Amino acid sequence: MKLQRRTLAILVTAATVAALGVLGLTSALAATAGPITGIAGKCVDVAGANSANGTAVQLWTCNGTGAQQWTVESDGSVRALGKCLDVTGASTADGAKVQLYACNGTGAQRWTAGGGRLVNPGSGKCLDASGNSSADGTRLQIWACTGGANQAWKLPSSSASPSPSASQPPTSLPAAKKKGVSTWSFPGLSSAVTNVGAGWYYNWSPSNDSMPAGAEFVPMIWGAASVTDATLAKAKSEGTVLLGFNEPDLAGQANMSVEQALSLWPRLEATGMRLGSPAVAYGGNTPGGWLDRFMTGARQQQRRVDFITLHWYGSDFSAAAAGQFAGYLKAVHDRYNLPIWVTEYGLMNFTGTPKYPSTAQITAFITATTTQMQATSWIERYAWFSLPAVGDSLPYGLYKDGSTPTPAGEAYRAAG
Repeated sequence: MKLQRRTLAILVTAATVAALGVLGLTSALAATAGPITGIAGKCVDVAGANSANGTAVQLWTCNGTGAQQWTVESDGSVRALGKCLDVTGASTADGAKVQLYACNGTGAQRWTAGGGRLVNPGSGKCLDASGNSSADGTRLQIWACTGGANQAWKLPSSSASPSPSASQPPTSLPAAKKKGVSTWSFPGLSSAVTNVGAGWYYNWSPSNDSMPAGAEFVPMIWGAASVTDATLAKAKSEGTVLLGFNEPDLAGQANMSVEQALSLWPRLEATGMRLGSPAVAYGGNTPGGWLDRFMTGARQQQRRVDFITLHWYGSDFSAAAAGQFAGYLKAVHDRYNLPIWVTEYGLMNFTGTPKYPSTAQITAFITATTTQMQATSWIERYAWFSLPAVGDSLPYGLYKDGSTPTPAGEAYRAAG
């Protein structure tokens, strides 16, 4: 499916808004009660076996009591004494303490298991024994994942982390290359994907049959007309991650109401694939905006959204552009507390002049933004718009053919 060109200028602010818990399902694990053991063989323990909200969760010598009997549930919660393992204040900061709290389905109580770690997907941080200590009473917290012994956990009745089920995929990806590209077909496509160093690519469609390349392909369900049994089955055959509707907030793109998108969403969920939100053209952080209403409805209807997909185009070509971009991503992450995929971004002025930045401006912007995103744990993947620099895409595209990058392509190739 070829890209339909946009006609709307997109203005972005860097306003940061209050966090909002949003439903997201994680690894489906058997709810077998037992100890969770960590550094030096110590157990995850509810202090004083107290089931009151706010009770500290700590390390303690294993003793077989109910305070150390945990279940890892299919909704991603980890439970003991009838309550949930919870990040205090739904914080995403390093050092935020973990406590016992009444189960409420928020992102502060979601955990994914993999590689011997327990990760809170909203923050991208690992369950961590403070100070790398194994002493009795050591508080548990979240911290940037380091692979250290104080972040290694053995779950109940298992010597390794269970695998996610097909129907409930993990909320966070294993470590993978973040850098990708959006692309349509052009001569040298496959070679260009390799040459730029992309770990993944997509083409706004459910299939790459006519556009194979040496990277992970991520299918998309573009709009309402694409929600058919055949299209969904094709997308499922292509991979494990599915991108939702393309700019449903624009009349020239998928052009869907929030209600229509929510009514079709269960069909996308039923693929069992990890599922990205609809990608709005703008205003992802706006209270009452298209994405905000969709995510509120998804939470109310207990629909699954595993990560937020965003587009961003800036008309300010100055050195401030990278900060504006970063501010927007942070505002969206703060609002929904879910991982972010940036599946289209660039510098374009859709209504004024000049329409495109200079070579110096675009290369500086690419270098700054890719550095930012590589260093940000909750940004899982990003894709420049777009790979081909052919015809009218020459001012912003990355490759003229399979081996000839533009200056923008050279800057993007150096990233990641």
